[in-house]
Amino acid sequence: MINPLIAFAIALGAFGLLLYKRVGLGVSLTVAAFLLGFLTVGFYETFRTLFGTLQDYNALTLIFATFAIMMLSQLYKETGLINVLSESLSGLIRNSKLILGILPAIIGLMPVAGGALMSAPMVEAEAKKLKLDKVKKTYVNLWFRHTIFPVYPVSQLLILTAALTGTTLFSIIYRQIPVVAGMIAIGYFIGLWKAQPSEVQTKNKNDGTKSRDNNLKSFLFSFSPILVTIFLVAALGVNVAVSAFVGVFVLAVISRLKFSSLTKILKGWSIYEITLAAFGAFFLRNITISSGVSDVIGKMLIQGNLNEALVLLFPPAVLAFLVGSPSGGIAISVPILAEIVDFTSKSASLLYMSAYLGYLGSPTHLCLVLTAEYFKCPLGKVYKYMIPSLILSAILTILVYLLI
Repeated sequence: MINPLIAFAIALGAFGLLLYKRVGLGVSLTVAAFLLGFLTVGFYETFRTLFGTLQDYNALTLIFATFAIMMLSQLYKETGLINVLSESLSGLIRNSKLILGILPAIIGLMPVAGGALMSAPMVEAEAKKLKLDKVKKTYVNLWFRHTIFPVYPVSQLLILTAALTGTTLFSIIYRQIPVVAGMIAIGYFIGLWKAQPSEVQTKNKNDGTKSRDNNLKSFLFSFSPILVTIFLVAALGVNVAVSAFVGVFVLAVISRLKFSSLTKILKGWSIYEITLAAFGAFFLRNITISSGVSDVIGKMLIQGNLNEALVLLFPPAVLAFLVGSPSGGIAISVPILAEIVDFTSKSASLLYMSAYLGYLGSPTHLCLVLTAEYFKCPLGKVYKYMIPSLILSAILTILVYLLI
């Protein structure tokens, strides 16, 4: 067995290397957890922690919820309902600025890695009406896609944060509503405020009430699986995993899902990769605790006499930025910070937002890379808008933490 800090550095380095080599997040987190365990507590204790994780109610809820949410996401794409959803929304809203703000967020409800690429073509079509350049297109698509997640109750990252910190999902969400409102305002003023007014198409002038009614029906029809899932979680307090599976069932019924489409999704690796990431995050957290790493680093932070807000702000943000993963940043940070912080909705929210903002600005963030590539925009130019947006969002997050 070796020094816990050295072992932690080795495991973290291996995690970063695997991600750099484009190994999936789930595999990377799990390998890092096993490596840390083998180097610190040995084979037997590592597998004891593994089986303990698989028997943990919160871990199982997270794992099954992630699997169901990924199924819902894949089914939306496979059945074409995601296209019906976006097209009906475009028909309901006449203002191009509103569409540019809402469409990426609606597509963002589908938690797919690199999912900003899904909304990019629709954003491009509307952005042309406002004569936005490629930098603004990239920024708008990326920023507004990610404004929804801090208050989206079916977000895997929110579920993970609540599970790891022992807080309730909605207690975190309530604190983040003003932050999300601020992020939307920031995105509007930086990305859309000076854009020229949208042009009203001739088609829209002649659509009439009937067309609007049809669009509304199409929107409610295609949005109903997500709406049912959110209603069960938010209004009835149903377990998020159960609610997500109900959403999958509703989608299967309304889309008349073919068995071949279901088997195609289940044969794909992506759904299992993200599910493995949920398990890997919880497993890494438990290994970090059992290995003593969290205790050692926690005592170092205590001796440094650092302000609680700074401790919650910087480590998660830096880790998420470096590894390009908010889940990784949170999974590593929680057991360490638990030694010096009693997690409440207040501290859990700051932890979440710190990791989330660090991830948004990471050059390894897949949505950022793919969106920039789609619009043929150099990454350096996107940061002209991203950096001030992230700084303002961080300031707002701190103010909410201090004042509410």
